[in-house]
Amino acid sequence: MKSIVVFCGSSEGYHTAYREAAYELGAVLAERGIQLVYGGAKVGIMGAVAEGALHNNGSVLGVIPHFLRTKEVAHEGLTELILTDTMHERKMKMHELTDGIIALPGGWGTMEELFEMMTWAQLGLHPKPIGILNVNGFYEPLLALLHTMVEEGFLKEVYRNMVLVSEDVFELLEKMEQYEQPDIPKWITPQTT
Repeated sequence: MKSIVVFCGSSEGYHTAYREAAYELGAVLAERGIQLVYGGAKVGIMGAVAEGALHNNGSVLGVIPHFLRTKEVAHEGLTELILTDTMHERKMKMHELTDGIIALPGGWGTMEELFEMMTWAQLGLHPKPIGILNVNGFYEPLLALLHTMVEEGFLKEVYRNMVLVSEDVFELLEKMEQYEQPDIPKWITPQTT
C-alpha cells in the first residue's frame, strides 16, 4: 500500500491511549513509506496522527472543506492540503487518493466515513482493505452490533469478515496487506446464505 486514509476524531477523547495510538499509527505509516491521507485538521486525534507521521518524515495529505479551514482547524504544516467545497467531496477525494482505510476512535463523522467505506466494499465498489484499530476496546460495541447483524440475517458473515480488526497497529497493517476482497453476490436470500 502506498497510501492509507485514516478516519478519526477531531476530539482527543478522555483517555491518553487514543492520542498515543493515533501518533503511533502516523509514525508507523511514515516509517513504512506509506502516505497518510486524513481530514486535514490540527485538532484532536486527527492532529496526533498527522504529527506522528510528520515527526517521522512522512508524507501527509490533508483534505478539508473550506468552511472548516476558516474555523482555524486546518493543519497548515502538512505535505499537502486539498480544499473541497463539501464534506461529501472531501470523503470522495480521500477515497480516491488511497489504497486502504483505517478507522481510529471518533464520533459521528468517523462512523459515517467508516460505514460508507464498508458499504461501498460490500457492493463491490472498491477492493480496498478496511481496518479498525481497536484502541482501548473502543470498537467492542460496534463489533458486537456487526455480530448481531449477521445473527439476525442482515449482513453476511463474509462481509462482516471484510472488516479487519486489531488492537495492534503492526498486526492490523499485516492483515491489510494480505486482504483479498471476496467475490460473492451482495443480496441475502435463502439461496445465497
